Amino acid sequence: MADTSVTKIDFDNTEIAFSYKSDKELKRTHQLFSIMNSGWLVELGSLLTPLVLKLRLPLVKPLIKATIFKQFVGGENLLDTQNVISLLRRYNTLTILDYGAEAKSEESELDAVVEEFISAIEMAASNESVPIISTKITGLADNDLLIKMQSDKELTATEQSDKEKLLVRLDKICKRAYELGVGVMIDAEESWMQITIDALVDDMMEKYNKDKVIVYNTFQLYRKDKYDFLVQSHQRAQQRNYLLGAKLVRGAYMDKERNEAGHYGLPVVINETKTLTDREYNKALEYCTDNYLDISVVCASHNTESTRLFAQMIIDRGIAKNHPHLNFSQLYGMSDNLTFNLAKAGFNVAKYVPYGPLTDVVPYLIRRAQENKAVASDMSRELSYISKEIKRRRSLDA
Repeated sequence: MADTSVTKIDFDNTEIAFSYKSDKELKRTHQLFSIMNSGWLVELGSLLTPLVLKLRLPLVKPLIKATIFKQFVGGENLLDTQNVISLLRRYNTLTILDYGAEAKSEESELDAVVEEFISAIEMAASNESVPIISTKITGLADNDLLIKMQSDKELTATEQSDKEKLLVRLDKICKRAYELGVGVMIDAEESWMQITIDALVDDMMEKYNKDKVIVYNTFQLYRKDKYDFLVQSHQRAQQRNYLLGAKLVRGAYMDKERNEAGHYGLPVVINETKTLTDREYNKALEYCTDNYLDISVVCASHNTESTRLFAQMIIDRGIAKNHPHLNFSQLYGMSDNLTFNLAKAGFNVAKYVPYGPLTDVVPYLIRRAQENKAVASDMSRELSYISKEIKRRRSLDA
């Protein structure tokens, strides 16, 4: 009789989690996470890094590339990512490519970002290890335009023209993905532009998710309104005869939302406690699992309990572990204990691998560091797993 319990998955198994790292790499990772676990160092680095890059101080770029860049980024261009993609594939782990473009405003820059996304889609289509790429609408239009589109203010003629260009850019990306059968995840942003983004993504899903999920929206479950919006999005998809793509995250803008929502005349939409967010997240996972035939869900989480719960729900419902609508994902460079133990157990799991020129992905790297600083328990957990594996290896050598 087949074992139907995922309690057999040991997320504390560091031998599986770090089997892809040499002793030297493991020690280097331990040093980096030890530094990142120091709040004041992260804060100082977040403030100084953009400045020193602008000043082009010697040794700064090599230092960043050898440390935080190497840990969390797949490379400076698509070709560079091949090594990471191949490494992950050897451990039955897929790759979600994410070009690190944010906060662009010049038209030539925006058009260049589109072409980079198209190149990523075309590369993904030729590599079965890359089923999905990630995009940011903030990389396709000026943020001020996205914010104003959400307000009641009338757009100027120039802004209306810029809006039309945004629609063309987004459709070009999604159309090419549809033609080649590659998924496109569209990231969530702050509440003062998220309604704009949701509307745009809904339109793309309706257009391209008829027979297969190509376009995914991102649902930030640290928001009070997002579980209900997930249900509404599913109902809309059913009414209009398309499939829903749903990437579920807890959220990445907690401090910013609390500090700046009032500036845009919006209420704070963040749950009051982590317990509430955990409840909303797990409820969303259950909803998507119960409706997996017409929702393709990505459990994009580093939370062990949510990960275990999702895996158990898949088993309890008798669904194939590798069903294409049921997916896990963690950031490259973090939570290897989840990723590689899930892969070993036969679930669909991918690493979210950003790439791009160092100066372009620095905003991403800073946000990673700031998020990790804010969740001290996550850093402590990462360090404990790495330390455990170092000790295990030493005991074998003794």
